[in-house]
Amino acid sequence: MGIAPLVARVLQRQQVQVTFFAAHERTREGDGCLGDYWAPWWRERAREGHAFGSHTWQHAVWRGDLPAAGGEARFRIQPTAGPDAGQRLVWTASQYCADIRHAAVRLAEVTGVPTLPLYRAPGGKTSAALLATAERCGWKQVGWSPAGFLGDELPSERYPNQALLQQALKTIRPGDVLLAHLGIWSRHDPWAPAVLEPLIEGLKARGLTFHTLREHPACKDWIAQHRTIGRT
Repeated sequence: MGIAPLVARVLQRQQVQVTFFAAHERTREGDGCLGDYWAPWWRERAREGHAFGSHTWQHAVWRGDLPAAGGEARFRIQPTAGPDAGQRLVWTASQYCADIRHAAVRLAEVTGVPTLPLYRAPGGKTSAALLATAERCGWKQVGWSPAGFLGDELPSERYPNQALLQQALKTIRPGDVLLAHLGIWSRHDPWAPAVLEPLIEGLKARGLTFHTLREHPACKDWIAQHRTIGRT
C-alpha cells in the first residue's frame, strides 16, 4: 500500500475506475492491506465506484497439483502473508476456496459494497485443476493480457520506468486487462509516480477508455450468473 494514496489521487484526477484485487498482505504502515488502518481508504474507493475482487487472504501462491485424496483435489500452496508465510503447505480444494472467500468477505466489510465473484491468483500462478476448483466454488480467475503486464514489479535497474511506459503505450489494445500494484517492495524506482498518469493520458489520447471488470465482455456473464459477497 506504499503508493496507494498517490494511485487514488491519479485515478480521481483522471476519472478512471478500476478493479482492485486485495490480499491481507503486510504493509509499511498499519496492520496489513485489509486491516483496520487501511479500511477508510478502501471505503473511499468504493464511494468512487471502483470494483473489488479477492486476491486470496494469505496471498496463497500455487506451487503444484497433488493427487486427490478422499475425492477432493489437493494443491501445494505457499502463502506469502499471514502466520504461514513462506511455508510450503498442502491445501485441499475446500481450503483454497475458503482462502479466496475470506478476502472477499473482508473486502465487502471494509468497502461496504459487494465483492465480485472474481479473483486473481497470486503471481498469476495456476493450473487447470486449480482454476476448475475455484470455478466450482463460484470464483473466476482473472489474469492479465500480455501487453497488460505493465512491469511495475520488475527490477528498475533493468526495466526503467520510461521504457515500460513507451512499451505499454505502443502495445496495449482494446479489451486488454492491465495489471499494476499499490506498491512493490523490491522495485527501487517506484513505477506509479512516473508512469501511471502518463500511461492513462497516453491511452486516452489514442481513443481508449477505462472500465472495471464489471463491464468486461469476458467477465460480465460470469458476474451475472454467480453470487457476489456482501450486500446487494
